[in-house]
Amino acid sequence: MDERSSFPLPLTKAVAVIGAGTMGCGIAEVAAVAGHRVYLRDNNPAALDKGLALVQRSLDKRVQRGRLDAAVRDAVFERIVPAAADTALHDVGLVIEVIVEDLEAKVAVLSRVEAQLEPEAIIATNTSSLSVTALAGRLARPERVVGMHFFNPATVLPLVEVIAGHSTAPEVMRCITDTARAWGKVPVACSSTPGFIVNRVARPFYGEALRVLQEQGASPVGLDAVLRESGGFKMGPCELMDLIGHDVNFAVTRSVYQGFFDDPRYKPSLVQKALVDAGWLGRKSGRGFFDYREGAAPPVPEEAGDQGVRPAQVRVEGHLGPAAALEDVLRGQEAIAVQHTAGAGLLRVDGLALALSDGRTATERSAAAGEPVVLFDLALDWSQCTRVALAAPLQASAEHLAKAIGLFAVLGKKVTVLADVPGLAVMRTVAMLVNEAADAVYQGVASAEDVDAAMKMGVNYPIGPMAWGRRIGLSHVLTVMQHLARAYGDGRYRPSVWLQRAVHSSATVEGAPHD
Repeated sequence: MDERSSFPLPLTKAVAVIGAGTMGCGIAEVAAVAGHRVYLRDNNPAALDKGLALVQRSLDKRVQRGRLDAAVRDAVFERIVPAAADTALHDVGLVIEVIVEDLEAKVAVLSRVEAQLEPEAIIATNTSSLSVTALAGRLARPERVVGMHFFNPATVLPLVEVIAGHSTAPEVMRCITDTARAWGKVPVACSSTPGFIVNRVARPFYGEALRVLQEQGASPVGLDAVLRESGGFKMGPCELMDLIGHDVNFAVTRSVYQGFFDDPRYKPSLVQKALVDAGWLGRKSGRGFFDYREGAAPPVPEEAGDQGVRPAQVRVEGHLGPAAALEDVLRGQEAIAVQHTAGAGLLRVDGLALALSDGRTATERSAAAGEPVVLFDLALDWSQCTRVALAAPLQASAEHLAKAIGLFAVLGKKVTVLADVPGLAVMRTVAMLVNEAADAVYQGVASAEDVDAAMKMGVNYPIGPMAWGRRIGLSHVLTVMQHLARAYGDGRYRPSVWLQRAVHSSATVEGAPHD
């Protein structure tokens, strides 16, 4: 018999969803819209009633927005059946558990459910942080257990992480991957490691912001503005942590940190711990990095004052690397005379040096160059970005910084001046995201394509980190990581072996090992 014969692809049998909270109800709705009969179960009858009402309101909104016919809505709702704990589940092919993030609680519930299922049924957990391997190992048929991690709201966000535990059968992974795709989702396959793909690879987005804040490199509002307007992220890290809730974000960071046996790469921040200890949890508590209480003034990012200094001449010395497109933007300005000469990748504004961050401080870079060098941060798109971050070395004069500010003012860019921290803001964040993604690929957690898809669709990054590394140039990313590692010396910034091998072999991301 074909090993796949008992696993119709995609699954067509009934689905049971355990847990009638917001996420569970969203998953139930997704499965019912796809045509499944869905048993929605919760130990709390009031929670079950509330959940069914939530599904009804969600379906009604689809009808009001013209996305669903009223008759289809009624048929979908009829397919969702409230189920008591003793409801027979013999016709169920898939159980999706969506209860509290506690391993013992999940084991207790799923042990009882497993006894009610046919042997070929699949059990999926929607856990975002617990080990699928550990959960499966406590059940009778671990090969039938898989992770199926949806993102909130499940009815809207397309990503589903399909997570293989140590014992998960390959055909189970295939079945759930195809089922998620049939439900209109974008499945990405990964192994059961702390944080899976998204919660692991995203750690630097928060962690680097928190470290810059701890080093007094920027204000929260200024940091957010730079990451949004120069880095292309939809939200800055501080406002995003406020939205998620610092208690939740801090708990996930601690979970990943502990899951990796206190690897310094994932070390939690004292800055965030202080917010949690103070009860400043973000939007839900009224205060976090920002004040959300009634009458509070919205935060406004600081901008470098325009001193009216305008450059007369700009010389591009050599290739600007990841900032090469900046030369095209400069040449598009009639007010600036641009000259290109050989050199070491510098801009000279009326003879004064500017350079893209390479992970060193501006002060260290200046000492090595034998002259003051003002640094500018990475931008996703030099033609479209509206803000640029600068850092001046201790060796620079006020006139030098004013010339740099004036250059970007001519280009229509707002300027945020950061303290002279290693790697500035966007460059160190993106380099760490690329490095973390590369490590996940190297360790076989997921493919490069799935990592990029997960980060774009799960957390709305403007470009996947592996693709971003190609755009910047992997050699520049490696240089940034090496400089950060030397500056801090704590293991947090150690370059991925994958990244080192790709650079040393002159390989592209697609052709590098373990892709």
